[in-house]
Amino acid sequence: DTIQDMNGMRIGLTGGIAAGKSTVSARLAELGACVIDYDMLARKVVEPGGAALPRIVETFGGQVLRADGTLDRAWLAEHVFGPFAEPGSRERLDSIEHPLIYREAERLEQTERASRPHAVIVHDIPLLAEVVDALPFRFDHIATVEAPEEARIERMVATRGMTRDQACDRIRHQASAAQRLAIADTIIDSTQPLEQMFEQVDRLYSQWNEEA
Repeated sequence: DTIQDMNGMRIGLTGGIAAGKSTVSARLAELGACVIDYDMLARKVVEPGGAALPRIVETFGGQVLRADGTLDRAWLAEHVFGPFAEPGSRERLDSIEHPLIYREAERLEQTERASRPHAVIVHDIPLLAEVVDALPFRFDHIATVEAPEEARIERMVATRGMTRDQACDRIRHQASAAQRLAIADTIIDSTQPLEQMFEQVDRLYSQWNEEA
């Protein structure tokens, strides 16, 4: 079932890894949008006590945990995204995490709607192009933040401590720019100067607000 709401405005925000989506998302939050951050929800469900963690251990084995009982993200990333990952590993992980993340996003949206029925609610979803059909939501608008692949690889190496190979693996495991552009009605170019990019985001927000 898809959840459609006559009030307010539901925006899907996506973008390639290291394209600058978090910067756009933070700006929208500053402007007054309610931002539901799916990366944060994904981290929450795999924390000790989180619903996904025992099922991840069951699926990938005890070596996915560190000695302190927390998820070893580097080990998991290597076995899901790395060149020697078993086929289907990514799908197995997604089938555990995604339903839990969607349920939590739904709860957060309902809470926000109860207090601000006309709010602009932004679902910040890195992998939106891959999961758009599986989501229990339909969006009024979808915006994607884009930058050339080479620029994104350089950013990941510089700011996330990844090797070039790891950065390329991550990009290879994500939807392509063409797939993101196919679902989006708005493109935010993050190679433009920050000030100009913010002007574009501000214009979009006021347009969405009026529609809401």
